[in-house]
Amino acid sequence: MGADARAGADPAGGAMSAALMGRSLGLFALAGLMEIGGGYLVWLWLREGRGFVFGALGGLVLFLYGIVPTFQPAHFGRVYAAYGGVFVILSVLWGWGIDGRAPDRFDVIGATLCLLGVGVMMYWPRAPVPQ
Repeated sequence: MGADARAGADPAGGAMSAALMGRSLGLFALAGLMEIGGGYLVWLWLREGRGFVFGALGGLVLFLYGIVPTFQPAHFGRVYAAYGGVFVILSVLWGWGIDGRAPDRFDVIGATLCLLGVGVMMYWPRAPVPQ
């Protein structure tokens, strides 16, 4: 049995349950925070002269980030393509909240388009795939 079937997804297509969609969105958020947070720690180490501990911790968080997407209820290509949109949104929010750089209207428009793309790619119901 594949990971998709164990996670409760319909491997033949169709709609995803609300519970599974909520879990998937939570996994995207966790992966994004880990990737951006780990990258930020490495940034602080190399660009801002913080200690090696920042870089090492950043590397560990980035390693753990690589594990999180494996729990998604879809195949690799779809998960990572959709995650790209989530990453864009979370990066804009991180820059605003942590670095204090407010997004301009083009950042907001672009992030909104990414969010729409994620919704279509990951959560739009599909016709069952013939087997």
